[in-house]
Amino acid sequence: MLAAICKEMQLRQHQITTPLQTIYLGGGTPSILNINELGRIFNQIENLFEIENKAEITIEANPDDLNAQKLKELLPTPINRFSIGVQSFFDEDLALMNRAHTVQQAESSVKRVQDAGFENITIDLIYGSPTTTDQMWKTNLQKAIELNVPHISSYALTIEPKTMLHHQIKTGKQKNIDESNQFNQFHLLSETLVLHGFEHYEISNFAKPGFQSKHNSAYWKGHPYIGIGPSAHSFSDKSRSWNIANNSLYIEKINQGQTPSEIETLSETEIANELTMIGLRTNYGIDITKIEQLIFGKELEDWHQNAKKLIQEGKLILHENQIKLAPEFRFFADGIASEMFIV
Repeated sequence: MLAAICKEMQLRQHQITTPLQTIYLGGGTPSILNINELGRIFNQIENLFEIENKAEITIEANPDDLNAQKLKELLPTPINRFSIGVQSFFDEDLALMNRAHTVQQAESSVKRVQDAGFENITIDLIYGSPTTTDQMWKTNLQKAIELNVPHISSYALTIEPKTMLHHQIKTGKQKNIDESNQFNQFHLLSETLVLHGFEHYEISNFAKPGFQSKHNSAYWKGHPYIGIGPSAHSFSDKSRSWNIANNSLYIEKINQGQTPSEIETLSETEIANELTMIGLRTNYGIDITKIEQLIFGKELEDWHQNAKKLIQEGKLILHENQIKLAPEFRFFADGIASEMFIV
């Protein structure tokens, strides 16, 4: 797999013509790789691409992977940001989510990363679980604040088909998700973190000043990116692509010198809809000029009418040439965006 990943970089080298501003090791559990395996990846990146001096280089990690030995291995690498999948500081939540780590491991892993000298850390937290009361959620947030991490990503629990949790809910062994509970905990999340100096800069993301995710912000601003490895997604100009998910087929195609991906060319209307959805999820908002450069005639007229209606309803805010979501409607961002879509 590592050989195939390195070869895919070589096959796609021509697609990158500017210095890399961010590198993100994710899409699974890259923290299981040892120092030599990570070294192979970084050596290939450095051989093929120019990297900016202050590039943000993130690795996703499970708390149970981040023991003293693992951090000792990671210290000499170019990694300068950790994304730690904490999820919760309550064992009953972790059991429901089928997580391998314990609460003690979650807390100690963050402290070990900090003690090793890494300041740029983000943790994931899940709200709206059937096991998470409002008081437990307040405790989760307080614990995250006390740990002094500068970035928090927080998502509502969703039930994926064919998972253990889905089966438990279907058979009545576990309570189903309560949307009103998720709504309340989302607002508690935003109010608490903003009160403690975090900027709510994207629906699910909160950062102290200077610690916004450069990598994710590039996605949200529509910048091009390349994804390497099975299932990885890429975006460039007016097209997006995704690699096949099957590991064996991925390796086979790469060894044959082929890029194992499907490509979709986006229409101007599809791009306008994506800019609308992403813009409303972030505090950057929608740049009206960009929309007006993509769609014309009745489509543009309909888009403006939809926006005007939502502004009158108080769901959107118009400021100069930007349209932003009213803060009290953040939980409903995707639904409001869909009301603006051109179909």
